Amino acid sequence: MLSFSVLGGLSSCCLFTPAISAIGHWFNVRRGIATGIACTAGGLGGVFFPLIILYVAPKLGFAWAMRIIGIICFVLCGFACLLLKTRLKPDAKRGVAIDLRALREPNYALTTLAVWMVEFAVFVPYTYLCSYGLYANIGESLSYKLCIFLNVGAIPGRAFPGLLADRLGRFNVMAFTALVCAIMTLALWYNAGTNDAAIIAYSVMFGFWSGAAISLTPVCIAQVCRTEDIGKRNGTTFTLVSFGTLTAIPIAGAIQERDGGAFWGLILFGGILYLAACAAFVVARGVAGGWRLRTKF
Repeated sequence: MLSFSVLGGLSSCCLFTPAISAIGHWFNVRRGIATGIACTAGGLGGVFFPLIILYVAPKLGFAWAMRIIGIICFVLCGFACLLLKTRLKPDAKRGVAIDLRALREPNYALTTLAVWMVEFAVFVPYTYLCSYGLYANIGESLSYKLCIFLNVGAIPGRAFPGLLADRLGRFNVMAFTALVCAIMTLALWYNAGTNDAAIIAYSVMFGFWSGAAISLTPVCIAQVCRTEDIGKRNGTTFTLVSFGTLTAIPIAGAIQERDGGAFWGLILFGGILYLAACAAFVVARGVAGGWRLRTKF
């Protein structure tokens, strides 16, 4: 499992970052909706892959369930290798490695900080929602299906914010969705208790509004850099962001352990992180695009 985790993390990063960056080469005005449509596939995978494990594993075994998922990934990644194409060549003079020197640019540095904050926040509910279902005694089957409900919401939730972002501003929409996620976490999840309907409603709604953290953050990065540098800047940002996601989950777990297994502290932690992410995007938007309320940025 450790080998699978390490190799799976490396390979998925090597797939996601170039694929999302390639989309940015072909779109500008409608980059948000184009990236959002592409990212809906992640929501679809989040629905079907758990279903394969839940229903195939008891009949054919866990190993065969994973083999089926592996075959699906192999076929789809083969098509991706054939279909993906960049429009611009890398700038050989500036290198192709991670560019930490780009953090000297205030616009990019603040955008990276904002992305770091929202990614730090988003994986807390993603990771612990199923565990909360077990804690709330809503049933083992329903608890494991909460991640499916979450990804059902994420399918439109990754495309719709992109549509709004192209019209209202990418940073504006990111700040708004982060605020909505904070309100839902602190109001709905915190007060859900053992209510099945409230827990399921939070799963679907959070999946919808948190989708922008996956689909819209690369668009925000692309907005503060040259098109030729999109791949390098995305790689740099998400390399730094990975340290946030690496630490957020165990910190949340430590908070839960401190509370004797209760989730109220963990939920507060996730909600406050989202408020901080909203503030970070507001500051990044103000510095990079201006502080006027009606500015589309």
